[in-house]
Amino acid sequence: MAMSAAATSQSLFLKSPSHPIFKSPTTRTQINPFSNTPKTLMPITCSTKNQVQDRPSTPDLSQERLFNFAAGPATLPENVLKKAQSELYIWRDAGMSVMEMSHRGKDFLSIIQKAESDLRTLLNIPSDYHVLFLQGGATTQFAAVPLNICKPEDQVDYIVTGSWGDKAFKEATKYCKPNVIWSGKSEKYTKIPSFDSLEQNPHAKYLHICANETIHGVEFKNYPTPANKDAVLIADMSSNFCSKPVDVSKFGIIYAGAQKNVGPSGVTIVIIKKDLIGNAQGITPVMLDYKIHAENNSLYNTPPCYGIYMCGLVFEDLLAQGGLEQVEKNNIKKAQILYDAIDESNGFYRCPVEKSVRSLMNVPFTLEQSELQFEFIQKAAAEDMVQLKGHRSVGGMRASIYNAMPLAGVEKLVAFMKGFQARHG
Repeated sequence: MAMSAAATSQSLFLKSPSHPIFKSPTTRTQINPFSNTPKTLMPITCSTKNQVQDRPSTPDLSQERLFNFAAGPATLPENVLKKAQSELYIWRDAGMSVMEMSHRGKDFLSIIQKAESDLRTLLNIPSDYHVLFLQGGATTQFAAVPLNICKPEDQVDYIVTGSWGDKAFKEATKYCKPNVIWSGKSEKYTKIPSFDSLEQNPHAKYLHICANETIHGVEFKNYPTPANKDAVLIADMSSNFCSKPVDVSKFGIIYAGAQKNVGPSGVTIVIIKKDLIGNAQGITPVMLDYKIHAENNSLYNTPPCYGIYMCGLVFEDLLAQGGLEQVEKNNIKKAQILYDAIDESNGFYRCPVEKSVRSLMNVPFTLEQSELQFEFIQKAAAEDMVQLKGHRSVGGMRASIYNAMPLAGVEKLVAFMKGFQARHG
């Protein structure tokens, strides 16, 4: 009642242009006690003519959604978005939105615990691994990994199959002694090495890979084993996380930004073997110390609550589809359709990546007539297919076809590609 009365009196106040506050201002003189000269203040006026406009009304929900081929943030499952929409204002019986609730309250605890449980089911994560929901993106983990696993003098190995693996290596040079045992840079990151040919350091503390290179479209189909029996395999899985089954027990650490396959930007997921925790370097910032986050169940400070909630909805959706075995089948089908269109174009379209390691998630391709690339991207956008421009460092085109990209989106893109070729081939 008090709020209502206040609102009413305020409304009457604002509607009364005769109120003294709305009258023409008078000029006042202020006396400065430290000066003999009075200062004249500038008049301040208050007008009722230019009121703040209301925000635009809710968009027409019948509007068709675009097919978004962005590399990340990326398309999310439509049914997940609709469920989030239905729960946006009030989550279940909480009386408030997820965005408003305390991260230490029972409602959010149920959300984060369910998200972790569903992720453990999806990936069959063993009980001797922690699951952490963090912030800072996978890029922050480039520093967190060596800070938590190594001493400054420890040697570690990196396989560099693209830009992200290279960035991870460069960051590690600040905190340990990393060595690049193989790099695909000279071949423009189009291959993955034979594991038998790798010259690993027998004393390396870990072996690091980027499981799927988002920019270059190169994906590990299986994984190397560290030569040092006491070493662990560590993988940045940002762009193929939860796109297929993975034997987590082969890894010491798996980390991934959520914004490709499992949620919005702002959440970073770390899956780490428990016996790797607790040996962080003394210089490790508290927010990068895995032990701190594990002991506090990812609630040391306020986590990205709404992002975690969204990840939880995606995990539910992936389980409802039949788990990652079915998800992988869907992804293989989509990728095959697109790669076939490229390979069967008689060179009009080209994918530079070696066929055996082509990514199921990120498909880079170029046009034989490079001058047509701008037109291709513009015409595709006009037909509701967006974010097809390749990364600025490599050019060309790139179609990111993550879990949530429907088969219809890939089929529409392929039909467009064939039509474009017919017009220009």
